[in-house]
Amino acid sequence: MSAAPAVASASLGVTWLAPEYEARAAELAIRLGYACIGSDDPLPEMMLQVGADGLSLRLSGPDAPGPVRVDFVEGALAHRRLFGGGAGQMVARAVGVRGSIRPNLLDATAGLGRDAFVLAALGCDVIMLERQPVIAALLADGLERARQSGGKVADIAGRMRLIQADAIQTMRDWEGPVPQVIHLDPMFPHRDKSALVKKEMRLFRPLAGDDTDAPALLEAALQLASHRVAAKRARKAPAIEGQAPSAQLTGQSSRYDIYGKRKLEG
Repeated sequence: MSAAPAVASASLGVTWLAPEYEARAAELAIRLGYACIGSDDPLPEMMLQVGADGLSLRLSGPDAPGPVRVDFVEGALAHRRLFGGGAGQMVARAVGVRGSIRPNLLDATAGLGRDAFVLAALGCDVIMLERQPVIAALLADGLERARQSGGKVADIAGRMRLIQADAIQTMRDWEGPVPQVIHLDPMFPHRDKSALVKKEMRLFRPLAGDDTDAPALLEAALQLASHRVAAKRARKAPAIEGQAPSAQLTGQSSRYDIYGKRKLEG
């Protein structure tokens, strides 16, 4: 979620879940440029909440789904780390993880950091770009809690670095070591209405909009990556406009279009 400018089509406020978190909520509201919402204030459409479990984002209203937060320590990501299939996962194969090969990666559309965490758990160093400030705040909060948790998860989080910035401009102006592989997962217009009921899509689409400039994102990635670009797509979605992929990996609901430049070697 790092390409097109954000589309602010929903009101958002920052609030707290216990009195001891009010000061942090106020600081976060100032930093992100949103109102801090007290108990007597009208509820906005979306709320960024500060509580004992860190930051969470939720919709208001009686039929709203539960909150979204980044949790690398427990839950779905912990299960995926332990039982998800390791280097056999499609994302790992798409970026070239095999044998002793662990490329250094740039995830240019980090979102909530799930793919980056999987790849860092396999031993890759991952730089993450996320341009939407609220989503970046959720990811930064999850990373900090992971680093404080100690043990294996803290080691994995230590291989992940977040930069809150526009992906296209950052890749065009890149300084420092060139990433061997760039991972892309742009948010594109969905024709399958069932995708819209997903909790995260209901939250993120009003914030981030669609990545309508995905062709420019791909072009910048192809200019920067030294070895390959891996672009995640819905299984039946068209390829991103521009250079044709050199290979594809297809799963049940998604696929990867792979743009090879040089062979990865251990």
